[in-house]
Amino acid sequence: MMRKKVAVVMAAGIIMAAILAEGDAVAASWERLTPEERQVLKPFEERWQSLSPERQERLRRGAERWRAMTPEERNAAREKSRHWREMPREQRERIRHRAEEFGKLPPAEQERIRQKYRWFKELPPEERQMLREKWRGTSREERRELRDRYRAMTPEQRRNYLENR
Repeated sequence: MMRKKVAVVMAAGIIMAAILAEGDAVAASWERLTPEERQVLKPFEERWQSLSPERQERLRRGAERWRAMTPEERNAAREKSRHWREMPREQRERIRHRAEEFGKLPPAEQERIRQKYRWFKELPPEERQMLREKWRGTSREERRELRDRYRAMTPEQRRNYLENR
């Protein structure tokens, strides 16, 4: 019973943290929610009617995503939520700021960054660690120069550069 309550509270937290989309929504009374939605959104029951229709809709979409998750995905989401809550406030603010800045980028630039992230995540752990250490050991000026030089390379030059590191 306690695990279920914790899961519901965590789901609500995940929903609040993860959903950023805005939309034109119509307010829904608590009674009109499905039993599954009410179960996931239980922490919001007392103040449901005071929430904006947009907020209600974001929470409902988040509840739907939560219900569609596998147990493993839910556990991973709980762990991310726990990690987020334990982060220092300043670090959370930096992350929020970066997310806002990312959202302002053109879609093509966002996709380029996502591709780079996927490339990095696919590297063997030792290579990722080596790159992190190398990056941390450079000054801001050196980092800017490296970024500029790398961006000016062709895809083939980039491959050669990375293979010879």
